[in-house]
Amino acid sequence: MTPIASPSTGYRMSFTAASLCIRESAILAQRYLDLGNWEQVSSEAFSENLLQVRTQSSLRRLLRELTTRLETLSPAELELLTKATEPHQAQVLWLAVCRCYPFVAEFAAEVVRERYLSLKYELPLEEFDAFFNRKAQWHTELDSISPSTHNKLRQVLFRLLREAGLLSTQRTIQGVQLNPQLAQLLRQGRPEEALYFPTFDTQIKT
Repeated sequence: MTPIASPSTGYRMSFTAASLCIRESAILAQRYLDLGNWEQVSSEAFSENLLQVRTQSSLRRLLRELTTRLETLSPAELELLTKATEPHQAQVLWLAVCRCYPFVAEFAAEVVRERYLSLKYELPLEEFDAFFNRKAQWHTELDSISPSTHNKLRQVLFRLLREAGLLSTQRTIQGVQLNPQLAQLLRQGRPEEALYFPTFDTQIKT
């Protein structure tokens, strides 16, 4: 599979700033659909503490991370996020994380989905380490990551997979049935992004 991030652009690795945050993301998405401006959404969410975060610094960091992810979604995808059931909301937000972070997207497509298609449903922690080392051959920015940061990246990525419904607590890959509306939006726009989910090709094409 062709890498999503080229060595010249590098990887953004700040996905550890927040979990999937389904409730909070749906609140922000609805406010954007009402206002149509992300700066205004962030400003009002901060002044009104819409996300009910205790400290201003934590709220500011969370807003910055979640709006960065949500900005990758189309109005139709944001609308789906506000109206779908929680499992399908999680699918939309996983898509947003993958769009925002090519490292996560490539791990989802090249490791999680490939293991699922090969009927290797277990996802050992070592798979992350092997993937990380492969990418470090082409992305020198990964060489400067400390062991503690490496472990945090792995921990948060596996947590995101669990929250998205793609991985069990026993680290078993769980195939998903894509929300029909989300699948249609992907087919109409960027069908290759269905590879971010452990699904069979027949479902993507249907």
